[in-house]
Amino acid sequence: MTSTPGSAGPTAAATPPPAEPPARVRRFSRAERWVHRATAALMLLCVVTAAALYVPQIAELVGRRHLVVTVHEWAGVLLPVPFLLGLASPAFRADLRRLNRFGPHDLTWLRAVRRRDHRLASRPAGKFNAGQKLYAAWIAGAALVMLGTGLLMWFTHLTPLVWRTSATFVHDWLSLAVGIVLAGHIGMALADREARRGMRTGSVERQWAHDHHSEWLQDE
Repeated sequence: MTSTPGSAGPTAAATPPPAEPPARVRRFSRAERWVHRATAALMLLCVVTAAALYVPQIAELVGRRHLVVTVHEWAGVLLPVPFLLGLASPAFRADLRRLNRFGPHDLTWLRAVRRRDHRLASRPAGKFNAGQKLYAAWIAGAALVMLGTGLLMWFTHLTPLVWRTSATFVHDWLSLAVGIVLAGHIGMALADREARRGMRTGSVERQWAHDHHSEWLQDE
């Protein structure tokens, strides 16, 4: 049997169908998840021990004030360590660059929040939305201020009294603000099951990424 000119022969290779994209998208590396967990554990330890020091009812239940103070001090000093170790990871450094950059879509996201527009199409985002970027910047700055004022309170012989008094004032009130912001962060995480899974396993559903971080998928 012969084929007519211009027609495909019987032995012509069939065009394979296009491969479907994977159902899940890689979001965080193992190093990034380790940094997040270690930082969260140290931050939680700081908050819990601070509550045991400043809330009388909790202080009475816990007791052992000297031990609580020691744990609080060392948890605060060690807080930057996971971040510094994470800088050895290329994925972690790449995400830091993403967090430090604001684009036009971030301004659109913030305007939608101001208008209380909850439509996903009105809130375009890259790998991190504008709210996450602002939170990361604020908590990083707050942690540095808390560390600095905490050291002034710890090593009392290094600074004059007025410095220590000011450091105590800033440290106490900023710790309250940190506690409130952390509670909000945890509440948002609890409300988004897929975001938690992404931090726990490192990957998220492609549809979730498309709905909540559409600009990120376009860059991949």
